[in-house]
Amino acid sequence: MKLYNTLTGHKEEFKPNSSPVKMYVCGITPYAPSHLGHAMSYVIFDVLRRYLEFRGFQVRHVQNFTDIEDKIIQRAARLNISTEELSERYIDEYFEDMAALNILQAHVYPRATREIPRIIEIIRVLIDRGYAYSVKGDVYFRVQKVEDYGRLSRRTLDGLLAGDGPDKETNKEHQGDFALWKGAKTGEPFWDSPWGKGRPGWHIECTAMSLYYLGETLDIHGGGQDLIFPHHENEIVQSESYTSVTPFSRFWVHNGLLRLGEDKMSKSLGNLVTVTEALGQFNPDTIRLFFLASHYRSPLTYSHEAIIAQERAVERLRNAAKDGDSSELPSLDPEPFRTRFLTAMDDDLNTPQALAALFDLAREINRRREDSQSVAEAQHTLKGLAIILGLTLEESQPPGRGDTSALIQLLVETRAELRAANRYDLADKIRASLVELGVTLEDTAQGTKWKHKPS
Repeated sequence: MKLYNTLTGHKEEFKPNSSPVKMYVCGITPYAPSHLGHAMSYVIFDVLRRYLEFRGFQVRHVQNFTDIEDKIIQRAARLNISTEELSERYIDEYFEDMAALNILQAHVYPRATREIPRIIEIIRVLIDRGYAYSVKGDVYFRVQKVEDYGRLSRRTLDGLLAGDGPDKETNKEHQGDFALWKGAKTGEPFWDSPWGKGRPGWHIECTAMSLYYLGETLDIHGGGQDLIFPHHENEIVQSESYTSVTPFSRFWVHNGLLRLGEDKMSKSLGNLVTVTEALGQFNPDTIRLFFLASHYRSPLTYSHEAIIAQERAVERLRNAAKDGDSSELPSLDPEPFRTRFLTAMDDDLNTPQALAALFDLAREINRRREDSQSVAEAQHTLKGLAIILGLTLEESQPPGRGDTSALIQLLVETRAELRAANRYDLADKIRASLVELGVTLEDTAQGTKWKHKPS
């Protein structure tokens, strides 16, 4: 099995350091609903984990929640709630969405706010070793202390810092230095530290969590390509400077970004389709197939039409997997298709080619079934290989869900108007009727969200 390693720029044979395989994937910042860009990344790493386990590896999968960050602080202040209440709300929603998409849960989901003592200790050691310095309540990492800074993103230190000098506004020694600890501003949540009240920087959180839950050397560190610089670049230098062990991660695996129009799908940009919205219109298998029909390192552009096309493709697989007769005529040998599937997956998780093998097998199943030949073994193989991709091939939602979305939204809006007019009796009747139809509602400060309950 070969994986593309961002650090080396080559496909390399995957051999873990030890058992289990240590895989750390950067998680969400829970200040708003998760969107399809998040789902794409976590579907991809779910498939990677499933395939590793299929190949006989044990995997220890850790994925964090960045539950303290500027956006969380700002939004919690606008809503007049605590940062913990805000983050826990969207963490709960994240788990619901990922379960609906048939994504395996990580073994550990550490939260940054629960790792503060470990973070402080790492920063203290970095200061003692001259890799970091404190100034007026903040602590920064000295990037010029590390000669090969920029090796993950193919950037040279000279190129990154050309023309930059001390930053008088932030009191940094050099503008390229990045924050390990941020002094608390008025009204912000804070923790006590040797450098004053404050909170950790983004990058140091992942270092603390990955080192504690997985050890000094990871086998796989994953995330979207937008994290390569500066987040993962900074993780490398601060982790290796702290442990004096190299490499911090043996493989760096990054997925391409989901685009909506010309820009990446992003909460901060506001151009997104939430997972809840997508699940309200499409079968989870359909959404997964949309992501997996392209190679994971390639960018992907979202469109309603593209997902509809995958809906028809899922139906072809589902029909082929339905139990047929038990004819005693010669049976279909699925092994050539299985070999093609595994060869594709061994080649840097080439899911488009793996899916091509599944669709060819499905077509052959349907053809042989029409000739009254036995296809039971082939169907068993089809279902087993589909599971590696996280596809259930089951009817997990009512047919035509996409056609009812506009009507459901209208009922949700009508209920909101009735509640605003204090007509709670009628509003409750609408809610009860929607629940009977398998639609759940969640009233939030941003309005009412709805989605179909997975069957």
